[in-house]
Amino acid sequence: MSMLEKIKNKARANVKKIVLPEGDEPRTVKAAVQIVKEGLATPILLGAADKIAAVAAEQGVDISGIETIDPATSEKAGSYAQELFELRKAKGVTEADAAKLVADPMYYGIMMVKLGEADGLVSGAVHTTGDMLRPALQIIKAKPGMSIVSSSFLMECPNKELGEDGLLVYADCVVNPCPNAQELAQIAVSAAETARVLCGIEEPRVALLSFSTKGSAKHDLVTKVQEATKLAHELAPDLLLDGEMQFDAALVPSVGASKAPGSPVAGRANVLIFPDLQAGNIGYKITQRIGNADCFAVLQGLAKPCNDLSRGCSVEDIVNTVAMTAVQATC
Repeated sequence: MSMLEKIKNKARANVKKIVLPEGDEPRTVKAAVQIVKEGLATPILLGAADKIAAVAAEQGVDISGIETIDPATSEKAGSYAQELFELRKAKGVTEADAAKLVADPMYYGIMMVKLGEADGLVSGAVHTTGDMLRPALQIIKAKPGMSIVSSSFLMECPNKELGEDGLLVYADCVVNPCPNAQELAQIAVSAAETARVLCGIEEPRVALLSFSTKGSAKHDLVTKVQEATKLAHELAPDLLLDGEMQFDAALVPSVGASKAPGSPVAGRANVLIFPDLQAGNIGYKITQRIGNADCFAVLQGLAKPCNDLSRGCSVEDIVNTVAMTAVQATC
């Protein structure tokens, strides 16, 4: 059974409400129908009911059993606006500002998650990552002990000798261009949790990557990874984590034994932490294109799950991301 099917089975076992702010977007409407058909979640479409109905008719799908909410006319808009005002008044948001913001489906959806009326949110078919992350960070905020949100890519490789029977988690490949040591440590801890929750990896083994292994090179970039490794150990003392190490030392047993003898991670890592966004983004795309790996992206570090899509996403991409979000919401 593939990793994705395992994730979908977890979602079906504990059905969650996932709000879709882009409720009148054609792919999103079709995805909502598929999500219900597969029993993955209870989707909630945000937008004007007549426009959503027109899109559904154009796409030839029946949405009669799917909840739709128009933030502009919702009876809860007033209470949401008051809640948002209380949350953001110290930042200069007025009551009038809050009322205007909750009429926006993105802010309305984020407030639903904040107040527990939805378990998670998925967007990005139309909006940018920033469009969602800004209100999510303002309202839902990061998990306790975390100061940043990051991303993980779940990589399922044909070579089953890699990672955990072919499963690898790469981070951060999307969000943070140049994390400092403290941020890199948080990314490592978050990625280990993603490996447990989504991939079912009972024992995450985290390698913080560099062009150096155990002091083989001297440079400020190496020092950052060494410091991040130390800080990550302080954040999660029981986590199997080591660094700094090169990619092959992390994954290949013979290389790991040679370059980092005695390491609890070298040669058998299943979670790989890249030192910056350039390395992470390049690394996952090489693995995907040359290594023929399937890859699935999620955000991590928020107090409640919100996930982002590519604006070129397919209906299947939306369905899969909703399933992953639902599983994240169970923890």
